[in-house]
Amino acid sequence: MGRRVVIVDDHRLFRVGLRQLLESYGFEVVGEAGDGAEAVEVVRRVRPDLVLMDLLMPGLGGLEATRLIKAEFAQLPVVILTASEDEADLFEAVKSGAQGYLLKSYEPETVIRLLEGALEGQAALTPGLAAKILAEFSRQGGVRGVGKAEAGLAEPLTAREREVLELVVAGASNKEIARRLYVSENTVKYHLKNILQKLHAHNRAQVVAFALKHGLINPPERT
Repeated sequence: MGRRVVIVDDHRLFRVGLRQLLESYGFEVVGEAGDGAEAVEVVRRVRPDLVLMDLLMPGLGGLEATRLIKAEFAQLPVVILTASEDEADLFEAVKSGAQGYLLKSYEPETVIRLLEGALEGQAALTPGLAAKILAEFSRQGGVRGVGKAEAGLAEPLTAREREVLELVVAGASNKEIARRLYVSENTVKYHLKNILQKLHAHNRAQVVAFALKHGLINPPERT
């Protein structure tokens, strides 16, 4: 598994610190950029395995840069690393094709763990952040049961796929989903593959955004 990373942030001091952190955990920083336009050019030139993208930068911002990069390199994971805890930013990031959303306030070990997961195709979202999104979705009165979007799918989700989807949205890993549903991890991967195809999604983060936006899952009951 490649670990070649491009860092995109308009603060050079932050980039220096992040580079040192990543390299101490075995990542190879192969490029840096201070704005979105430069990021697109660097990605084209070095072809990394992962892009760490800030949101707010002068000129071309992180969201538009993510859209441009994903349009050209659909399989390249782009993970947002930002100070913004605004759920609206999270949804826009995921809709733009980002595979994860990390806060700069996270512990270094948390960032590294989620980035390693992103390289393996996991959504880089902490359970805490996923819970915040679900709470907001519940407040907005999301659709319960089979959503309108699911009714319009060529192939509706099966009962088991909906169970897997709910756990994905809650931030569970494949291993956790397998344990909760008493199935193998290979079975979980099989269901996830089918869910991705049915929702026309490229990664878990897009699945989460689609499910929450269109009411494909039951928001958790408040306690």
